[in-house]
Amino acid sequence: MKDIFDLKGRVALITGCSGGLGVQMAKALAAKGADLVIVARRYEKLIEVKTAIEAEYGVKVLPLQCDITSTDGVDEMVDEAMMIFGRVDIVVNNAGTGAVAPAEDITDAQFENEMQVDLFGTFRVARAVAKKSMIPNGYGRVINIASMYGLVGNKIAPASPYHAAKGGVVNLTRALAAEWGKHGITVNTICPGYFITPLTKETLESDFFAQYAKTVIPMERYGQEGELDSAVVFLASDASTYVTGVALPVDGGYTCV
Repeated sequence: MKDIFDLKGRVALITGCSGGLGVQMAKALAAKGADLVIVARRYEKLIEVKTAIEAEYGVKVLPLQCDITSTDGVDEMVDEAMMIFGRVDIVVNNAGTGAVAPAEDITDAQFENEMQVDLFGTFRVARAVAKKSMIPNGYGRVINIASMYGLVGNKIAPASPYHAAKGGVVNLTRALAAEWGKHGITVNTICPGYFITPLTKETLESDFFAQYAKTVIPMERYGQEGELDSAVVFLASDASTYVTGVALPVDGGYTCV
């Protein structure tokens, strides 16, 4: 019986892959046999990730430095991936940032940066890969990483630019799914809840935030390493051939209450 989660022969491009959730999802795809294009601004971190994944999973890993706020940079990065692998079948748009401050104190620069990275950056990468590989090949899996904050507001960590950008990613996902479905491309978004990463560790491990999380998350805990794996593998694989335009919360129930 065919393994509908098998990704051997597929090439997956993951942005924001110098650490945290990006690396976790890259490993999940590599475990199913996908070759990888790992992308981030910090090349030295990418080399560390490449070495570790190739040693553990035996797949090919191409590290490419790229700032996704640059259209030329994104186009050049995708061109290089195409030159090495000849195709990109799966994109995980994971790169992101987050400005935390009361809305009345947020600067134009903070808001603009959030949009450039989280929303426009996601679009730049999806557009380039679709145009150069997925549409010509009649196949693609675009997986955008939004946030549960793209679906709801919050009262503990004011971050209006982040909410706006991630909400934009959710509806951008629907728009691209509607537009590219005829090309054999599915476009979905994962909306993670609270996961401990190097960027969130200090906040999430504070006593105040831990107590807050316990009251607002039905499962009464943060997401753990590996708990995004099944979502990203499902959306990247032939298990989800008729699933597109979906926003999938992986948040312990945060958005259900």
